[in-house]
Amino acid sequence: MTAIDRPTAMLPQGPREPVDINADQQSFIKIGELIDQYGDICAVQSSRNKISYIVNQADYLKHILIRNSDNYKKGPGFELVKLLLGNGIIVSDGAFWRRQRRMIQPAFNKKFIGTLYQHIADCNRRLYQQWQHKAAHHQVIDITQNAAELSLDVVLALLFSDDVSRMYDEQGNNPFAFLTHDLTRDLKVVLKFRTMIKHIRQLIAWRREAQPQRTDFLAMFMAATDKETGEAMTDKELINELTTLIIAGHETSAITLNWSWYFIANHPHIEQQLLDEISSVADNEIPEYDSLGRLTGVRHVVEEALRLYPPVWLFSRTAINDDKLGDYEVPAGTHIFISPYYLHRHHAYWPDAERFDPQRFTERAVQTRHKTAYLPFSAGPRRCIGDFLAIVEMQAHFGLMLPEFRLEYLDERPIELEAGINLRSKHPLRFRISRR
Repeated sequence: MTAIDRPTAMLPQGPREPVDINADQQSFIKIGELIDQYGDICAVQSSRNKISYIVNQADYLKHILIRNSDNYKKGPGFELVKLLLGNGIIVSDGAFWRRQRRMIQPAFNKKFIGTLYQHIADCNRRLYQQWQHKAAHHQVIDITQNAAELSLDVVLALLFSDDVSRMYDEQGNNPFAFLTHDLTRDLKVVLKFRTMIKHIRQLIAWRREAQPQRTDFLAMFMAATDKETGEAMTDKELINELTTLIIAGHETSAITLNWSWYFIANHPHIEQQLLDEISSVADNEIPEYDSLGRLTGVRHVVEEALRLYPPVWLFSRTAINDDKLGDYEVPAGTHIFISPYYLHRHHAYWPDAERFDPQRFTERAVQTRHKTAYLPFSAGPRRCIGDFLAIVEMQAHFGLMLPEFRLEYLDERPIELEAGINLRSKHPLRFRISRR
């Protein structure tokens, strides 16, 4: 009998056979099976004899991510991310992570996001013009591709503002466009990533020399200094943070937009509620930044889409020192795997969990639910720095587009998921677009 089978050892039970957990389709299916069989906490032993826990219980997750977060560092699965994007805020840890977080945080406060809101509006207006032509002819659009392109446009505008056009003119094309067409995130795309990084490095060098007046994330990052040492970020550190935001920022937003349109198009009564809400806030124009807070229905739809299909479906932590989760021992070095996808379907927190219901996110509903039962942005000190910005992007988009365009979902086949670093729809979602 193996250690993970012995309740007397106060370790969770789990399967006898080795299980390797990775951000892939096989693990996505296996984790669901293990949760069904063993419940809220399960111990697995990898082919390298490393013990890991799969944790799917809100109290345990609160302990790991919030109460005792200092005892848990980034776990396995971030190696490829680090190889592609460098030691940015998603993968860094310890004192360096805290330093970077302090320096980056001001760019994500609500006031500064407000100064950049015009960029978000302009990107959506460009898509609006494209959709006007398509809607006039009742064309079919690929919302998955459109969402990816829009989200990339937005993140580049927020990072580089006026210099995006300058970069395109110098290169004769968009050097970041491959990100919306080639969705592989493996070693095959390393050369493309290096080309992208080269352009970012050249832009940083030009800004240091020319010192143009800019209001964007890059300007904030370049001006930031560590409060303890007074040092600014090096070019390498800047590049790591920028590439992290480009990749992670645009992909998660695109996936969320993709699913939000899917749910809205398939729930006409909710669509009408959103139309009524938007009409009270904006009059055939993108909502003003200060009025976005009144689009609570839009926010609830987005939050429910994030519950059902969280882009980050799996993340991990590793215990630094011995710990306990309830009655279970957590030896130092234990890997902890957390899947928001399965947590968001836990019957104890989400009745009728497969049903799309934005009312789960009304103020009253949120107050009565366990705070760590919903983790699309993680929780605690490592909570996603861009959570507020993501909601702003969604509210701006639907505030402009929904009153003008009706999208009819065309695909009759069941939804299929593709689990990699992010959780995507396996096939593009296609809609017929028309004017209202």
